[in-house]
Amino acid sequence: MRHTSTVPVPAAVAVLCATALSCTSPGPAPAPRPKAPSPELGARVTAVPPGALGVTHRAGCPVPVDRLRLIRMNHWGFDGKVHRGEMVAHERVVRPLLHVFDKAFEAKFPIRRMRVTAAYAGDDDASMAADNTSAFNCRRVTGDPGRLSRHSYGDAVDINPVENPYVDRDGDVHPPAASAHLDRDHPAPGVIRAGDVVTRAFREVGWHWGGRWSNPDYQHFSETGG
Repeated sequence: MRHTSTVPVPAAVAVLCATALSCTSPGPAPAPRPKAPSPELGARVTAVPPGALGVTHRAGCPVPVDRLRLIRMNHWGFDGKVHRGEMVAHERVVRPLLHVFDKAFEAKFPIRRMRVTAAYAGDDDASMAADNTSAFNCRRVTGDPGRLSRHSYGDAVDINPVENPYVDRDGDVHPPAASAHLDRDHPAPGVIRAGDVVTRAFREVGWHWGGRWSNPDYQHFSETGG
């Protein structure tokens, strides 16, 4: 670890720097925080109720339960109606996620369903097969069990997995039904594409899209890029 020393600034210099543009710090300005979501999203954020995580959280998971939050919010469905969804995520990423899903709601981007992964007993294959949009799930990477998924940290989300396949390093498609959507040049409802409302919204909050990986994961967005 590198250490830096702090040198006191003389009072006269401090006053001069308070008024002189030449003394402005050269570092980049911090990114603006996302705005509060619109009332139409109907967002409600609470602590996760006891027992609600089921097998998706267990001893040894990298995030304690008290750092997770249950997000309830509205979303447009493939039927053109508004539905109430819910997901669990790390408390740190609640505001960015609300920004993204607010933008998606405003654009009427359809989401098939949004349920906590405990509804599928933590089975990622079952959740993907159901075209479920979800975030936290303490598990290994699908198709690469040697690595812990970012979903275990609650700072990653998968959106419409059937319309947005994951192709692992062996060339297998997850979920298998998503093979029909490997051709990204002919988008269907719920398909995520570069430059669309979903990728733009995630870019605004500094998140990364798995659709740009060499083994693309079109459904996956994460805070860290993993």
